[in-house]
Amino acid sequence: MNSEKRIFLVKGDITLLEVDAIVNAANSSLLGDGGVDRAIHKSSGTELLNECKKLNGCPTGNAKITKGYDLPANWVIHTVGPIWQGGTANEDAMLKDCYMNSLSLAVENKIESIAFPAISTGVYNFPLERATKIAVSTVKFFLKTNISIKRVVFVCFGTKAYETYKNNI
Repeated sequence: MNSEKRIFLVKGDITLLEVDAIVNAANSSLLGDGGVDRAIHKSSGTELLNECKKLNGCPTGNAKITKGYDLPANWVIHTVGPIWQGGTANEDAMLKDCYMNSLSLAVENKIESIAFPAISTGVYNFPLERATKIAVSTVKFFLKTNISIKRVVFVCFGTKAYETYKNNI
């Protein structure tokens, strides 16, 4: 199956998507700090926070999985994106790792549909265009060698992100 035919783009709220898993752009504590992370924790109910407390955090570039609880998605894959430091602190590689590790966890857990936010482009200040190219190219690369994931959705909260992703898919 062609990788491009499995990639979709939507503008909206990731917490409302009916997919097997949504990806949380978390901080290293996994405790629901701000942005997408706060929205996911708020929408999922208190059980998500309780499960996240047992995970003992997550290093940048890595990913961990929890149940989705009150979300439409059955699973939440938490990944910690890099904080932008001008491009000199291995940020590109760490962002790529976020996508690869999230997708690998999805495969391990037999997840067929997954939705990603624009990781690290909010308060972590990763340049949107650069982050988008990394996200799209990493997902396409992964899908070329893996057929178990049937649908990857990039979820954009705003128009600027949506247009940037649209130009890169």
